[in-house]
Amino acid sequence: MCQHSVQRYEIVGSFLRPESLKKAREEFASGGISGDELKVVEDQAIRDLVAKQKEIGLNVISDGEFRRSYWHLDFFWGFKGIEHNVMDQGYLFHGEETRADSARLTGKISFNPEHPVFEEYEFLTEIADGTPVRQSIPAPAQLLAELVRSSNEEKVNEFYPDRERLYQDIAKAYRETILALYDLGCRDIKLDDCTWGMLVDKNFWTTMTNGEYDTQALQELYLRLNNDAIVDLPEDLHVTTHVCRGNYHSTWATSGGYEPVADTLLGNQNVEAFFLEFDDERSGDFEPLRFVPEDKQVVLGLVTSKDGKLEEKETLVKRIKEASKFVPLERLSLSPQCGFASTEEGNILTEEDQWKKLSLVIDVANEVWGN
Repeated sequence: MCQHSVQRYEIVGSFLRPESLKKAREEFASGGISGDELKVVEDQAIRDLVAKQKEIGLNVISDGEFRRSYWHLDFFWGFKGIEHNVMDQGYLFHGEETRADSARLTGKISFNPEHPVFEEYEFLTEIADGTPVRQSIPAPAQLLAELVRSSNEEKVNEFYPDRERLYQDIAKAYRETILALYDLGCRDIKLDDCTWGMLVDKNFWTTMTNGEYDTQALQELYLRLNNDAIVDLPEDLHVTTHVCRGNYHSTWATSGGYEPVADTLLGNQNVEAFFLEFDDERSGDFEPLRFVPEDKQVVLGLVTSKDGKLEEKETLVKRIKEASKFVPLERLSLSPQCGFASTEEGNILTEEDQWKKLSLVIDVANEVWGN
């Protein structure tokens, strides 16, 4: 495992956008400022964020996803053969509908040497000044789920009448992108993936498919896509995955424990660690962790990023000990359950709340595992 593998305390990656950045993005969208002027604001916001992460003591840092509007779509748009489209309806979260942006095929999918993720990574490493960074990207399974979503599937049928070719092209484009990041110096990549959280929610899939679905077949397909994208990578490239149930403006999309997907996901996905959501009853209990192999780690997302109310230290310590019945304490870590701003809207809490949450994560981790 590489030198900056999973720490005792962790972040998922996204942070609340400062008002200066939100304002600049609005001005850019309305034509008030240029792309270069927006980039100046983004650069400064990321510099300030990196300084703050170092100040509170994080050992692995991110750029907060400050150059993205969405945690996943901006990355998808960077591939050749994929365009930014707007659908008739966004995703329906609990009590709120997301913006209706999506990703749709315009041709065959392939690697793009000018993908914006490369510039994102290079800038972050330049200002990190030696502090390890983690590059978060959406999982291949998540791309497939978006491409076949509703009317998007018409384009898939047009360009990929043979679905097998689609699966191969997704994995290939991802693997080549990951290797290009490696060539830039990247040694730590996290695949963010909501597909598994969707699969555990029967109500969600009944709505999505009118009741006609085979979740086991989808599990096997998602597993294959994710594993094919990371096969035969350099040994010193650390790959993890984060699984959650949706995070949009402090709302959620799906409910259900990990049990229905645990054998496939936890038992067979070829990553080194699983960042798992466990912040409330929607995530179920810790028993599915029994499927985690002995050579893998689990990051317990016990601290919610959806509101500013601080959890009780004693409760967090107790829950970590409960989880250790299934995965030994030495292979566990602590983090928020998700990022603080999976989309640029951000969750409903303040920046002060955000940093208090992370300080709590660090304090509890130090208490449980020692400094």
